[in-house]
Amino acid sequence: MIKNAVASLMVRLHHLPLPRAPPASTYRHHHALRLPRPASASVRPAAAMSTTAEQAVADQKRALRTEVRRALKALSPDQRASEDLAIQTTILNSSWFKASKRLCAYISCYQLREVDTSKILAECLPSNPGQEELTKDLYVPRVEDKNRNMRMLKITTMDDLVKNSMNILEPSPVDASGNDREDVLTASSPVDLFLLPGQAFDRTGRRLGRGGGYYDTFLLKYQELTKEKEWKQPLLVALSYSAQIMEEGVIPVNSTDVPIDALVSSSGVIPISPAALERMK
Repeated sequence: MIKNAVASLMVRLHHLPLPRAPPASTYRHHHALRLPRPASASVRPAAAMSTTAEQAVADQKRALRTEVRRALKALSPDQRASEDLAIQTTILNSSWFKASKRLCAYISCYQLREVDTSKILAECLPSNPGQEELTKDLYVPRVEDKNRNMRMLKITTMDDLVKNSMNILEPSPVDASGNDREDVLTASSPVDLFLLPGQAFDRTGRRLGRGGGYYDTFLLKYQELTKEKEWKQPLLVALSYSAQIMEEGVIPVNSTDVPIDALVSSSGVIPISPAALERMK
């Protein structure tokens, strides 16, 4: 069913002008789409061309999100549970996850049909007092406003989470003692790994979010921070149901879209970037 939906979408998107997006990373460069430049472009102001191109990409993203939402809605609870278990088991058993000391991960929301992360989060946090040395430093997202501002704050227990206005769990800004929670952007050490949600992905590293731009904005900030600090870049690993994996060329991108390093589905790990190919052996 998803293949038919994607094929139908590709036919419709073919009639929208899709400009080539500047690659956000060298490993994606050879996958950039090359389409003929419209004949009228030479007489149009640069600002107008930019606006038209951005609108075309936005329209295509909106159409693809609609198709993927339909596909995800069609997944049975049993299939979702099966894929959730397979994905989390793959991650928990992987050498790259076991080797990570600090990571950022999302709190999955069942209503949004995100891949479950509950087992992964539980593995990072101490199950009993005195087991802190066996755990990992875990930072989870907190949305601050509607202007793409999101923070990743450290938690030590699932009780640190509260429901926001959209009924989604996120960390409270202060801990039980009233102290500000540690923000990953001001932490003294880098994280090794990001576990990311999304709406659609492909095997070349393209990721389509839900449209808010929160993750792309945050990832760009963190990548700049690692450059300033001369830290190693963390692996960006997305978790995906099979219905969310698109054929190459279907997901439109622009210069602010951050590519992922690897994709984990119920079929296993798909390393994409050179860093992932090296570190996920």
